[in-house]
Amino acid sequence: MLELKNVSYAADGRKILDQISLKIEQNNFLVITGPNGSGKSTLAQILMGIKKPSAGQIVFNGQDITDLSITERAKLGIAFAFQQPVKFKGLTVKELLEIAGDAKILPKVGLNPEDYLERELNSTLSGGELKRIEIATALARKAKLTIFDEPEAGIDLWSFEKLTDTFNELKNQQKDSSIIIISHQERILKIADEILVLEKGKVKSFGPATKLLPEILEGEK
Repeated sequence: MLELKNVSYAADGRKILDQISLKIEQNNFLVITGPNGSGKSTLAQILMGIKKPSAGQIVFNGQDITDLSITERAKLGIAFAFQQPVKFKGLTVKELLEIAGDAKILPKVGLNPEDYLERELNSTLSGGELKRIEIATALARKAKLTIFDEPEAGIDLWSFEKLTDTFNELKNQQKDSSIIIISHQERILKIADEILVLEKGKVKSFGPATKLLPEILEGEK
């Protein structure tokens, strides 16, 4: 589905990613983790086309997308959710979901449509609510690949637990699609199919979560 071939990225004379190579198969739930400054968010932005790699190639479903724009990648079925969900003054949840393609999808992320569809996307919504609405928006697009950059950022523990439950449900429901999540949270790592560990811009380890998670947890002790 997605293949990175020697992808590197440098900015201000500093190499942030160094020859990242890996293959991500269809129907995969991948969590990318690693210490701060390891290049996780940069890699996510490169996959979406927000940043362009300094070197290397990105192939999606057999097509070279290295030089494609965000819009072109979105049309191919790639979606991206930022750490801080975007707020739209005057736009309701229903209107946003209709733009995305499906206003009936809120129950899939644990939100009652009667309570949320007519609400505006503003500060009256909690961080956890905004996160789940953003997930619903990505689902409404029926993306083939959805990338979430640290979805747990800025939300309270209760919202985070609900968010983790939502991702677990998505994993069980996904069909002909894949999810990539940037996270260092154990609860999210535990539901991964595969884990990619970055360190200083390089691949430290990549493989099944059943193998890597015990090593990661042991290393944190």
